[in-house]
Amino acid sequence: MQVTRMETGITCYGRGALLPSVASQHSSAALASPRTISPSFNARSLKSSSLFGESLRIMPRSSLKDSKTKNSNSLVTKCEIGDSLEEFLTKATPDKGLIRLMMCMGEAIRTIAFKVRTAACGGTACVNTFGDEQLAVDMLADKLLFEALTYSHFCKYACSEEVPELQDMGGPVEGGFSVAFDPLDGSSIVDTNFTVGTIFGVWPGDKLTGVTGADQVAAAMGIYGPRTTYVLALKDSPGCHEFLLLDEGKWQHVKDTTEIGEGKMFSPGNLRATFDNPNYEKLINYYVKEKYTLRYTGGMVPDVNQIIVKEKGVFTNVISPTTKAKLRLLFEVAPLGFMIEKAGGYSSDGKQSVLDKVIVNLDDRTQVAYGSKNEIIRFEETLYGSSRLKAAEPVGAAA
Repeated sequence: MQVTRMETGITCYGRGALLPSVASQHSSAALASPRTISPSFNARSLKSSSLFGESLRIMPRSSLKDSKTKNSNSLVTKCEIGDSLEEFLTKATPDKGLIRLMMCMGEAIRTIAFKVRTAACGGTACVNTFGDEQLAVDMLADKLLFEALTYSHFCKYACSEEVPELQDMGGPVEGGFSVAFDPLDGSSIVDTNFTVGTIFGVWPGDKLTGVTGADQVAAAMGIYGPRTTYVLALKDSPGCHEFLLLDEGKWQHVKDTTEIGEGKMFSPGNLRATFDNPNYEKLINYYVKEKYTLRYTGGMVPDVNQIIVKEKGVFTNVISPTTKAKLRLLFEVAPLGFMIEKAGGYSSDGKQSVLDKVIVNLDDRTQVAYGSKNEIIRFEETLYGSSRLKAAEPVGAAA
């Protein structure tokens, strides 16, 4: 067993897993319990979370103080394919607190990937190969992410789809962040071995309501499929960036996306809405008539991620009089919209970018489309007769 330290302050114990190390003194400080403002979240339950079955330990807050004051005013080095996650973040943003938070979330995603991969799922619970986890895998993911945010020391408030109430993570308001996440989107298809994922958005300060998706400073997905990837976008850095989890446990930068072009690939969610939404039926019929390739899994993370990876396509999830909106603006739609738009694509609720929608309540829901410019023009014109975007070329479905 090797002990490695990463910039997040988490000291990780992993069998043969080497992480980027930084010069910091080892400490045997006990785990600090987070304060909560909701009785539904028990901080004591976090102590058993683990990386590859081994416990996580943290560095004391005193070793983190200097990082708050050493922010650079400019980015010195260009980010490159092949960089480690730590190298990339150091080049991509001068905000050391954000770097630490994103590193901590990367550790949680790596751990969740292991838990998903080794869980034997049945009904409502998943049990690992050691028989020592009795929680459903989405609750396990939820617990690990709350723990990672606590240990980052830079998260003030957090909430999740599983715990949709603000939790005080103990971080600062000034220079700190608030995070909303869906711990395991698509958890109902884990047992069928489909790709599932984690989604999260990061907002500055202590607000998760009265804000918009455009206010985010970062957003990311953890994708658990044949490969485990960490796809992220930062306000300070152009593009959307994919990191691959290597066998030795490191995240390596393998792709950046800065443009979503035109291409005939569609992922149509909530198709039952075509029964009583004739405009949505018209849009779907257009995709079929024009021989678009259907690529739809029922998991929002892989269906949206493929637009970023393939650099083309469209994802839709539309409402109708009898099928109401299910996708949550805070936990899913806004973070994914941030990544799509940083990648050079567009998003829409039918009339505006989803990043312009004000989050009034934690549970706000909306319809959405993501894709290239012409696909979003087609979506808006077909559903509502006009588009806020100027068409670069004719869009046939609305004709």
